[in-house]
Amino acid sequence: MSHLFVAAVCALIRKDGKILAMRRSLSKDASPGIWEAVSGRIEPSEEPLDAVRREIEEETGLTVDLEPRPLSAHQAFRAQTPMVILYYLADWKSGEVRMSEEHDAWEWLDAQTFSERTPIQALAQAARQILSK
Repeated sequence: MSHLFVAAVCALIRKDGKILAMRRSLSKDASPGIWEAVSGRIEPSEEPLDAVRREIEEETGLTVDLEPRPLSAHQAFRAQTPMVILYYLADWKSGEVRMSEEHDAWEWLDAQTFSERTPIQALAQAARQILSK
């Protein structure tokens, strides 16, 4: 039995009462076509906050104000490997979304629509939490 965990970060980017939703490219090996937020694995020797900044830049190119304390965390699975995901809140400051090859569509969604689109319940709950403030 493996005790290896994958560590990942997820950025919920908020703008005008909406969350940035990204649809995973159909060519992705894990969860192709699902709606999610900006996310990615933490590289070896990388701090989580640095990882979330890097992922935001790589996947969107947006300028944001990032809360340094994680909003929440949960355990999930990627294929058969356990994964811990740290959720961070970021507020849009400027820029237009510039997608990477990881996604094929994006939209700014309200909490209800985001929750209906994503199959990731912890992510939907985090979106509802930050948009209810």
